[in-house]
Amino acid sequence: MLQLRPSCECCDRDLPPDSPDAMICSFECTFCRTCAEERLHGHCPNCAGELVRRPIRPTAKLAANPPSRERIHKPTGCA
Repeated sequence: MLQLRPSCECCDRDLPPDSPDAMICSFECTFCRTCAEERLHGHCPNCAGELVRRPIRPTAKLAANPPSRERIHKPTGCA
């Protein structure tokens, strides 16, 4: 089950579970579309994997499978 992390690791922008701008790698590192495209050029700075749009979990499933509350932010920014 995807964690649906709540924010971008680079800029700490909020990324709610229904955000079409959330991008993830296969390890679920999470970035906003702006950082993913403009700063990271489509590749995760942690694993070098491809960043793709995070799927949106149906609202009816969020109660039983809530998004993560763990915010991961790198104050020094992303490489």
